[in-house]
Amino acid sequence: MSPSVRSFLPLILAAVAAAACPAQAFGKDDPAAQLAKITEGRVAGDPRQCIDLPQVYNTQIINKTTIAYRIGNTWYVNKLRSGAEALDSDDVMVTRTFGSQLCELDSVKMVDRYGGFMRGFVVLGPFVPYKPVAKDH
Repeated sequence: MSPSVRSFLPLILAAVAAAACPAQAFGKDDPAAQLAKITEGRVAGDPRQCIDLPQVYNTQIINKTTIAYRIGNTWYVNKLRSGAEALDSDDVMVTRTFGSQLCELDSVKMVDRYGGFMRGFVVLGPFVPYKPVAKDH
C-alpha cells in the first residue's frame, strides 16, 4: 500500500463507519422515542375534533405519521389520516383555516423550506390531548 493511500485510510474507515451508524446515534431519536418524550408523565384524554390554532406555540413532526401541537402544558397528538408521505420535518407547514380552529379533516400544505415549492399535503386526524398527570398533595 502506498504512503498516500495509507494516510487516507483512517478517513476512509471513519466515513464508512459513520455511514453505517443509524441516525439516532447522531442525536435523532426514533419516532417511538420522540412520541414517548412528548407524552412522558402525561395522560391521554378523549380525542378532540378541533384545536384553537392561535394558542398553539410549538409543533413537532414525528416520523411522517404524526404532528404534535402544544397549547399551554398540553400536547395534542395528531395521527394523520392521509398524505403522510409528504410530511417532512425540514418542510414548512402552511395551514389555511376558515376561522381560528384547526380541525380533523383539515389539510396542511407542506412547502419546501429552501425552494418555496409545495411538496404535498396531509389530512389531519383527531387531536388526542396529553395533559400532565395531576399530582396528589
